[in-house]
Amino acid sequence: MATQDVAPAGVSFDTDEETNLILQSIDDFIEQEVAPLEDELGDTWSNPRKRHEDDGRMVPEVVEALQEVRRRSAEAGFYAMNLPQEVGGEGVSNVTWYRALKHVASHGPGLHSAMLAGPEGPKPLLMQAEGDQVEQYLKPAVRGEKSTAFAQTEPGAGSDSPSMQTSAEKDGDEWVINGTKQWITNGPYADFVQVFARTSPQEEMGRYGGISCFIVEAEELEVSSLNNAHSAVGRQAELQFDDVRVPEDRVLGDIDTAFYDAMDFLSLGRLEIGARAVGHTEYLIEQGTQYANDREAFGRPIGKFQGVSHKLAEGKARAYAADAAGLQLAWKMDNGENAIEDSSIVKYLSTNVMFDVADDVVQVHGGNGLSEDNDFMHELETAKLLRIVEGTDEIQLNTIAKQMGVN
Repeated sequence: MATQDVAPAGVSFDTDEETNLILQSIDDFIEQEVAPLEDELGDTWSNPRKRHEDDGRMVPEVVEALQEVRRRSAEAGFYAMNLPQEVGGEGVSNVTWYRALKHVASHGPGLHSAMLAGPEGPKPLLMQAEGDQVEQYLKPAVRGEKSTAFAQTEPGAGSDSPSMQTSAEKDGDEWVINGTKQWITNGPYADFVQVFARTSPQEEMGRYGGISCFIVEAEELEVSSLNNAHSAVGRQAELQFDDVRVPEDRVLGDIDTAFYDAMDFLSLGRLEIGARAVGHTEYLIEQGTQYANDREAFGRPIGKFQGVSHKLAEGKARAYAADAAGLQLAWKMDNGENAIEDSSIVKYLSTNVMFDVADDVVQVHGGNGLSEDNDFMHELETAKLLRIVEGTDEIQLNTIAKQMGVN
């Protein structure tokens, strides 16, 4: 019986030609556009102690360099290429976006980390912009001309964010916002902030209802302090809103539905963290392997000792599994499938393998692994941060268990 060639069903692990071209172009961009900026900064960039003011805030030269990377990346078509073309993106698939994020991260820490939109950039929630909001906030964010921040976490409401205390009350044709937000990434530098506030009582609207999102411009709020987390010094802040008045046309989306809207985009956020974590893990494994082959002790390369080689081999195997899970998640999202469980699995797997590999690579390097001349302790701290943001390890496991029907 004759057989027909049938395209295989399910996720493909091949990198298509378009994506390959994007990845090659990213390498060229880093070499031609980003590396010269780091060279211009000189010691201000290469010495972590000189990147920050005494209070932790990034020095103006570094802030400007990050802004320039975002702007140039947007001009080259990279920065927010996952967003639709009608707002200035390229409309690439989630699979391509995942591969691009991972590829950039595999270069290790550097200014290039700003070339693809992160928490400071346009996310799907901002796609709800209407009327003047599109030209004033959405499109400038896509072009890398303005940066934003996502203000949801509070001092008393982290994982339990629906219990937020920040409120917004209607007063004529304005909304009056009061409250405090904490650990807000890009808070010190954002041109505008997307602020979540309770607009109706939880008793009336349910646990996730009664929360709205408002666009607040930088000059309308107070950066009350910096939250100088390890590996993110100067990047996060506590934001204070004291009788901040915003007009009705600063409501993003519909009143009382913002938390539901944000939940719709959870999978994307976790996919992005997963991609970055896997990319950083690949970078760490490469660095650890090179050192294990070059460093000699007791008359031979330390990689000849299984205590070293097995650490790297196990990291490679676990990173492979996390990467496969990330690709499947991206494929499911592209095909409109429910990906709640998958996104929690990817975030949990990828950030934990990055943490463990970073710890092992520090150990492989011995005392050299602790040196500020290397990135490895910074990578370890970054991995710990990624295990907390966008839902802690415990929240991810709760979600997986719930999807399994366990709790």
